[in-house]
Amino acid sequence: MSVHIGANENEIAESILLPGDPLRAKFIAEKFLENPKCYNEVRGMLGYTGTYKGKRVSVQGTGMGIPSISIYAQELMQSYGVKNLIRVGTCGAIQEDVKVRDLIIAMSASTDSAVNKIRFKGIDFAPTANFDLLKAAYDIAVQRNKQVNVGSVFTSDTFYNEDKEAVQNWAKHGILALEMETAALYTLAAKFGVKALSILTVSDHVLTGEETSAEERQKTFGEMVEIALDTAIQF
Repeated sequence: MSVHIGANENEIAESILLPGDPLRAKFIAEKFLENPKCYNEVRGMLGYTGTYKGKRVSVQGTGMGIPSISIYAQELMQSYGVKNLIRVGTCGAIQEDVKVRDLIIAMSASTDSAVNKIRFKGIDFAPTANFDLLKAAYDIAVQRNKQVNVGSVFTSDTFYNEDKEAVQNWAKHGILALEMETAALYTLAAKFGVKALSILTVSDHVLTGEETSAEERQKTFGEMVEIALDTAIQF
């Protein structure tokens, strides 16, 4: 048992999916896992373990932003020995050729957060995905004829960002989309020597203003979760 996760020893699998919304964790467990068991309700951040295609898998809500995911990711790695962590979430595209409903697999993550500046005493750190997880997820997505983009994302501390010039500059430097957690997840995975990956669905386009409907978000989220689960059980 850790400070923010109430699971006992061996209640959490080595491979885990990390949605931000705890209700999405519940949705994943109930829709995709066999015999799911809730191991955590502390602070309403639900966590479950079950089986998927005969393999043991967990799913844990993390909340929004770097501070929140950092708490749960570190405790999962440090206290529960989790080895493979896959974030499943949404993002806002900032490239013209990246479309709403596309998948993005985050190869790396830049950030405006000061967390890594503090951690590395003012020096920039480039957090990256685990290649084995990335390749597995990409291959599965391609096999299923999903429109998938692989590249860099920007992890922002700000959800409502009104600095259009900054967004244009990130786009100019090849950033595919904006989100709020990946840089922290990849940094902690590097620290603890484990595998991590972010698989994201484009829910809206920052440049065009296009958004998905609630029904479209549910459908594309489910497809993304299946790709993440089929990736997780390979490790």
